[in-house]
Amino acid sequence: MYILGLNAYHWDSSACIFKDGTLIAASEEERFNRIKHWSGLPLLSIEFCLNEAGIKLTDVDYIATAHDPKAKLMEKVWYGLTRSSADLIKRRLGRSKNVQGIVEQVASHFGFTKEQVKAKFCNIEHHRSHLASAFFASPFDEAALLSLDAFGDFTSTMRGVGKGNTLNIIDSVSYPHSLGMFYTAMTQFLGFHDVGDEYKVMGLAPYGKPTYVNELKKIVKLEKNGLFKLEKKYFSYFRDGVILEMRGTRPYISQLFSSALSELFGDARSNNKDPLTQHHKDIAASVQQFTEEVIFHVASDLRKKTGLPYLCIAGGVAQNSVANGKIASACGFDSIYIPSAGHDAGLSMGSAMYVYYQQLQKPRSGAIWSAYTGSHFSNQQIEEILKKQNIQYRVLQDEQIYELVTEKLINNCVVGWFNGRAEFGPRALGGRSILADPRNGNAKELLNSKIKRRESFRPFAPSILKEYTAEYFTKVDEVPFMEKVFPIKPEKHAIIPAVTHVDGTGRLQTVDKNIAPRYYNLIERFRQKTGVPILLNTSFNENEPIVNTPQEALDCFLRTNMDVLVLENCIIERGQHLQ
Repeated sequence: MYILGLNAYHWDSSACIFKDGTLIAASEEERFNRIKHWSGLPLLSIEFCLNEAGIKLTDVDYIATAHDPKAKLMEKVWYGLTRSSADLIKRRLGRSKNVQGIVEQVASHFGFTKEQVKAKFCNIEHHRSHLASAFFASPFDEAALLSLDAFGDFTSTMRGVGKGNTLNIIDSVSYPHSLGMFYTAMTQFLGFHDVGDEYKVMGLAPYGKPTYVNELKKIVKLEKNGLFKLEKKYFSYFRDGVILEMRGTRPYISQLFSSALSELFGDARSNNKDPLTQHHKDIAASVQQFTEEVIFHVASDLRKKTGLPYLCIAGGVAQNSVANGKIASACGFDSIYIPSAGHDAGLSMGSAMYVYYQQLQKPRSGAIWSAYTGSHFSNQQIEEILKKQNIQYRVLQDEQIYELVTEKLINNCVVGWFNGRAEFGPRALGGRSILADPRNGNAKELLNSKIKRRESFRPFAPSILKEYTAEYFTKVDEVPFMEKVFPIKPEKHAIIPAVTHVDGTGRLQTVDKNIAPRYYNLIERFRQKTGVPILLNTSFNENEPIVNTPQEALDCFLRTNMDVLVLENCIIERGQHLQ
């Protein structure tokens, strides 16, 4: 049985395909069309998934899409009638038309009739898809479930219980009350206006002090039922609605906060070019700490209501890795599972799994610990690309590559590492990564000068051999998707300064030899040479989506000052011919 999952006409559009419950392929559309956070129909991702499965659309049994137009229908209608302007109603109708036209568009693109495709379609509610993406991929037979994001299908938060093949919903928070929208509004207030900039606030927070938490408690009210509400006067979208759209090649979201916010915090920082003052850093610290308090409030109550020791989390707020690293200890859970694509890209996977397990009641497959489900290329394909462009390269065996790359890293080189399948999700995990020596205190400046050119307050992440986690971190857990931040032991700060954030933490990836053998072996060779079982790992890109193909990796290498590029077994070193 083949099930094709889609996240369409929502940020981070994606597609995936399962065969008899086994994930064959999954990718975000941005990896193919090169437009970050693209919102639309992921036709290129669909084609990729079908090709990876070796089938045609006619072979697909079900097409699951993470949107249910009937969900909270009366609430949507009432909200639209009482609060939306004519312009926003027009925009909403336009989006609705796009969503309703998915069947026709898929049919037309692949050369089928509407009736042929419509029979395969299943509409799965947004947050049920999020919960399914976490629970059905987890190792737990029974767990508490939590989905937190901006909104989808008129819901921003959903709580439930997963048992065996079934999700049971406990309660939810309806739009416009939303923790994700609160965090995005504060992100905009701090001058970060691009879609997806919330992680910048998370990175900035450790540079400030949480002096404004009391002011934030006026904005978000915790309720006795374990949920929350927003004070509407601080948010313009309560009155005017939200514009979410693509403007050319850039995703756009309208301003979410109202002028009332300035009464609490002074004037907003207008854009990312304005100076960042201590005042802004203190607001960021306050937003992060208070967001954690809200998450803990919701999750602790869920722990009490369910009595379950395990938690599965998904949704955009589940990308807050700082909070993720604290939830278990703060809320009394023994273990937490977060999928590699906890954000909206993971909706494609969740909707497909919901159909397979919940609706069809098929037997559960094993837990998903690998994010390597994207594009892959052979050495022969790579060599053809390099030869056409007269690029000088060498072909080495794996052991030679580990030795060469380790020596280059020790000598302060920056290495592009293109290996195996691309990752599904926002984090580079050794498939499409840029690597550096974590012992180099100047590595951040080196990377930003050579390639990244990003804000100095944003940290770089450590990939660590999982057997050595307890030696470097105060907490030990499976963190395969770089989804949690843990404190680094104080005595190790000076040893790995390049991946130790200003507050002494690191957003780690625990590398398993059975899941990522080549990446593991590279780090192991670095450990043998240096005594440190860690590499600095950042995404392979330069102000663009993470590279997907050898050509994109080569282009990034050539336009930056990266020192070495590893394309599977093909090695390119910057020399006189590449100056």
